[in-house]
Amino acid sequence: MYVPKKCVFCGKEVRLGSGTLYVKNDGSTKSYCSSKCRTNDLKLGRDPRKLKWARRPAKK
Repeated sequence: MYVPKKCVFCGKEVRLGSGTLYVKNDGSTKSYCSSKCRTNDLKLGRDPRKLKWARRPAKK
């Protein structure tokens, strides 16, 4: 059974067979929908709350 993953940066759903899965040395994983999200998180260290395009929808 496939459980859809969400991008840890922008919150969009990562489809099966696309995106990037980053695995840390301690075994934890991060899913990214695009290289844009991966670069902004890992290399540039940006906060998604401060970027308009990366804001996650508010939970109700």
